[in-house]
Amino acid sequence: MRGFGDLEAVIMHRVWDHDGPVTVRELFEELQAERVIAYTTVMTTMDNLHRKGWLARVKDGKAYRYTATASREEYSARLMREALDGGGDTQAVLSHFVAQMDGEESEMLRAVVRRLAERRPQ
Repeated sequence: MRGFGDLEAVIMHRVWDHDGPVTVRELFEELQAERVIAYTTVMTTMDNLHRKGWLARVKDGKAYRYTATASREEYSARLMREALDGGGDTQAVLSHFVAQMDGEESEMLRAVVRRLAERRPQ
């Protein structure tokens, strides 16, 4: 897996922000208010995201309604997993990552690790 392209990322963030089904037309109108973009560009990009498995779609009349197949957080976790897998020495990668955290992030990490450890059968 690799990260989204620029327009794919913009579209995915819009889909996540909608928190429900959205049409190409709806996203096109939002994007058109901010940039010069063709309807077919939005449609093709959303179709590509569907083929890659990031968007699900359901026919609604002549149009499709799209929803994300994974949350923003799940996508970020997949990118982190990919970076960890491709980064060489896993312990060194994790050490550098954790060293960049501030106190609040470190505490969140400790809380997550504790919660996961409590759920694992002994």
